[in-house]
Amino acid sequence: MNSIPFDNEQDPTRRAIISAMNRLFAGTPQRSNGRLNVSQLAIEANVKRWHLTHQHADLRQLFQTKATELETKRTSNVHSSDAFEELKKKHKELQAHCRILEARLQLYATTLNLLSLENAALSDRDADAAKVRVMPRQPQHMP
Repeated sequence: MNSIPFDNEQDPTRRAIISAMNRLFAGTPQRSNGRLNVSQLAIEANVKRWHLTHQHADLRQLFQTKATELETKRTSNVHSSDAFEELKKKHKELQAHCRILEARLQLYATTLNLLSLENAALSDRDADAAKVRVMPRQPQHMP
């Protein structure tokens, strides 16, 4: 992210606040935990919080605006990353499903081939010459 320029700031408090903002946005805090809120900015700048809320409200507003932009950008990156991971998971599931279908297809092709061979053996030869014997069916008795 672009750093916020000092623009000939003479006030040491404003310079400290702008420097702290740049460190927080860069992700290199020195005094605070690095969260992007006004309290952590005050800790990072080593100033009292009221300096930000009352004396330098323009810097507080600038910080909050930039922090919101950063959070929005980070959130959209997380969503797109989550969507990508979801697509990769779905792709693996579909590949596994295709492998199952291909195995079934191979089984069905083998079964059809065997059935066609049996059908040819039964229809082309007489009962004595056929390798496949037809089992007589038992009559069904009705109760």
